[in-house]
Amino acid sequence: MKRTTTAILAGVLAFAMPAFASEEATGHSPAAWNEGGGEQAEALNLTPNLENGLYVYEVCSACHQLNGWGLPEGTFPQISGQHIKVIIKQLADIRALNRDNPTMYPFALPQEIGGSQSIMDVAAYIAALPMNPENGVGEGDDLEHGEALYKENCVRCHGETGEGDDDKFYPRIHGQHYNYLVRQYEWIRDGKRRNANPDMMKQIEGFSDRDTKAVLDYVSRLKPPAEMVGEPGWVNPDFDW
Repeated sequence: MKRTTTAILAGVLAFAMPAFASEEATGHSPAAWNEGGGEQAEALNLTPNLENGLYVYEVCSACHQLNGWGLPEGTFPQISGQHIKVIIKQLADIRALNRDNPTMYPFALPQEIGGSQSIMDVAAYIAALPMNPENGVGEGDDLEHGEALYKENCVRCHGETGEGDDDKFYPRIHGQHYNYLVRQYEWIRDGKRRNANPDMMKQIEGFSDRDTKAVLDYVSRLKPPAEMVGEPGWVNPDFDW
């Protein structure tokens, strides 16, 4: 597989200095939401090496695909376009065993992808990838209820269009696959996502099954800005397929 430098690598500089695969609970005690420190703090203070980010991403692409779009059925999430700080936090949490992800953990180890510098490098690369224009969505049969729930409960952190907040480590959720959203939501609600934001856990604790399905169906249909979205069938030019 050939690695090349493209406009994607140049574009990543504009994002510099802002879950992943399927998970299971492992019985560890709850983790703090965002105490910082460790590799997270180290990575956030580094300048991305874009060539290395491309090199590291080849490991990630085995699950998340070369374009970062994951799979529409939700086994693996879309990660392209995600905020750099969010990616850094999640990678650092997985490596520190603050987020249980046995599928991804072996691929995220320092001996596999490198240290804090590589975390910054690959986060910057992923953040600049164009997002999936055809993510998996729900059934679309209760969207009015879902919209009302989203505006009442989710906008404060995730934004009007699901754009999140880089500085506060709130992820982009627009353009994400519905089935992945459901799985992560259920694990957050049930305490299996140990590094989840406690504010979100409290916000959703009273949601019914109907509420869950409706709001996440609505979220799956939120669209990222057009300039962040790739064309259907986009092929990552950094790899020689």
